[in-house]
Amino acid sequence: MTRRPLPAALALATALALSGCAADDPAPAAGTATADEMTSDTEDMADEDMSEQDTMADEDMSEQDTMADEAVPAVYDFAATTLDGEEFDGASLAGSPAVLWFWAPWCPTCIMQIPAVTGLAEEYGDDVAVVGVGGLDDASAISEMAEENIDGITHLVDDAGEVWQHFGMTQQSTFVVLDADGEIVAEGVLTEPELESAVADLAG
Repeated sequence: MTRRPLPAALALATALALSGCAADDPAPAAGTATADEMTSDTEDMADEDMSEQDTMADEDMSEQDTMADEAVPAVYDFAATTLDGEEFDGASLAGSPAVLWFWAPWCPTCIMQIPAVTGLAEEYGDDVAVVGVGGLDDASAISEMAEENIDGITHLVDDAGEVWQHFGMTQQSTFVVLDADGEIVAEGVLTEPELESAVADLAG
């Protein structure tokens, strides 16, 4: 059977119909973002903003930590426990002169130093902190000695020797005298006149 060609009018109508379908569903124009692309861009911008905020917050905290470290000299970077079992922060001494007395409960020289040390606390205690640091024995021996024989000063129980090591102390009946800026102005084995002179100068 011979196939006849479509009439020209029918061919034209078919072409127009196909053209109309294509026009109803146009492709996105060049440079026009789709909804998915716009959402992705928005999320990227939000992530960048959060990252910048986190970076700024980290920088602020770092600066604050640096300022805090600079404000308190390293000499005060120690902690201990008092006779009452309270935590003692070395930074509490910052800003005023201080005397640290390193003693041991079995030391005869330390016992002889008690009147001089407590006398300093009584005379200069309003201006100079006087702190006893008991060590070279167990906590019970240190506490018993301090409670029974030494009044008027703060005592630290340093049976582990951490405060002693912090100040480089290797023997008992020694002193560390600090000015208000945390500078060591006298240390080691000091005679009573030497100790009193150093403290009197700091008290002004």
